Amino acid sequence: MAMIALGVFWLGTRAVGIASTWHHPGSQHAGLPWVVVGQGDTLWEIADAVSPEADPAPMVRKIMNLNGLSSTVITPGMRLYVPLSQAG
Repeated sequence: MAMIALGVFWLGTRAVGIASTWHHPGSQHAGLPWVVVGQGDTLWEIADAVSPEADPAPMVRKIMNLNGLSSTVITPGMRLYVPLSQAG
């Protein structure tokens, strides 16, 4: 249980540390924070790190829609934009 808690904490601090406010004029992603997918990361873990107080399922759907993903399969090195709203 402690290892799971530490893993979630690590992912959360990593997602916050990597997040940036990238801006490209005219982009639908202008000003949105983003994370870079690491080895072993899942959308569920990223969603939980972005919105730890809420059910991660709605955030997973928001991240998928925002990034044009048709499945939950992500690969290391992908840049995923996350919603500004922390609410699930």
